[in-house]
Amino acid sequence: MKTLIRIAAAAVLLSPGAWAGVSPQEAAHLGDDLTPLGGEKAGNADGTIPAWTGGIRSAAEAGFPNYKSGDHHPDPYASDKPLFTITTANLGQYAGRLTAGHQALFRAYPDYKMIVYPTHRSASVPDRVAEGTKRNATTAALIPSGNGVTGAIGGIPFPIPKSGLEVYWNHLLRYRNVAAARQIGQVALTAGGAISVVNLKEEFFFPYYVPGMTEAGLDNVLVYFMQETTAPARLAGEVLLVQETLDQDKDARRAWIYNPGQRRVRRAPQVAFDNPGTNSDNQRTDDQFDMYNGSPKLYDWKLVGKKEMYVPYNSYQLQSEKIKYADLLHKNHINQDYARYELHRVWVVDATLKKGVSHLYSRRTLYVDEDSWQILAVDVYDSRGTLYRVQEGHVINYYDVPTLWTDLELVMDLSNGRYLALGLQNEEPRSYDFSIKRTAADFEPSVLERRGVR
Repeated sequence: MKTLIRIAAAAVLLSPGAWAGVSPQEAAHLGDDLTPLGGEKAGNADGTIPAWTGGIRSAAEAGFPNYKSGDHHPDPYASDKPLFTITTANLGQYAGRLTAGHQALFRAYPDYKMIVYPTHRSASVPDRVAEGTKRNATTAALIPSGNGVTGAIGGIPFPIPKSGLEVYWNHLLRYRNVAAARQIGQVALTAGGAISVVNLKEEFFFPYYVPGMTEAGLDNVLVYFMQETTAPARLAGEVLLVQETLDQDKDARRAWIYNPGQRRVRRAPQVAFDNPGTNSDNQRTDDQFDMYNGSPKLYDWKLVGKKEMYVPYNSYQLQSEKIKYADLLHKNHINQDYARYELHRVWVVDATLKKGVSHLYSRRTLYVDEDSWQILAVDVYDSRGTLYRVQEGHVINYYDVPTLWTDLELVMDLSNGRYLALGLQNEEPRSYDFSIKRTAADFEPSVLERRGVR
């Protein structure tokens, strides 16, 4: 508790980039009364949130020693029984631990419900990431504008955050292995519930987490991303390449698109901020991919504090190959029988649009997992300040790595009854594959034409 008080005081008194890192005395809390990534190791007062004891660190610990990377992840908590179900009838009893967005979903859809299960703090990272986080704690700093980070490599930059902007950069720089590939579906449901699947192949390379990497060796790129549309036929062959930078004042995001109809590669500076996401039927913006991505420069950031909330967590059912898309994707919202919610402590961060700049969203409230720095939910407000869209990041521990990451992202539009589901794996032949090897050379513009399939 004393640590949290110091953090809250620092958040009020210090502006972004005011000083680098925390003191060695504060950093000593990491791995002691704080988890290696900065969460509170202890459980809560009434025991409904247990102590963190290391998370799931391998497939064997999850109970699946024969698991192979790329297979769908069996549920280590499949035998859990629900604690209770939140409905419109008992909403008032639980509203204090629900996001504004979740409360709005109950008001909008009488059949909406949230099934709450026992809390498992499953998040974990390899030892080298924990060690990198402890090093970064005393050296990492925001650049003066807040539009980049320096003094950090191979771990969370700000495990004891002083500002909302530091929490956001922790999300951007959280651990997700060195490389990953996935085959997923994206569906923008109509208000009537009609389903049309867009299939995507995606690859990620995170040089920030390459063993032995230095900040200079990054060449200012924190992540490389390639996305190829494989179906339907009318969209197949389009390839997007993104090189996301660490210091975005020095060099902003670089992006290219291969258009199979034109058979050429072109720069794509529009792949940022509130431009429509790839083949999303205008149901998400580019910066809503991965819950929130890209430069934070359009917003003022406020660290509200930490709160116990019911959030999506350990959602293994949502990527099960035993469930078909037609069973999962219902009108207005997914089939909530398959969703899992748990009580976790989250950092609450408000991002308010700066005066004189333009974006579809005037405000966003982020709910960020204390154990992994993964954003679990976002309340999104329109230009009038009205709650407009609700995001959920349903997560699992990919215990073959290990890392906690989304297996399904949802953007639910309260204005039209539609929603976007991104990251669908149920009917895909492969889940996330963390066994691939990639280098920066695999993510150059010259590679795009060879990736086109049409």
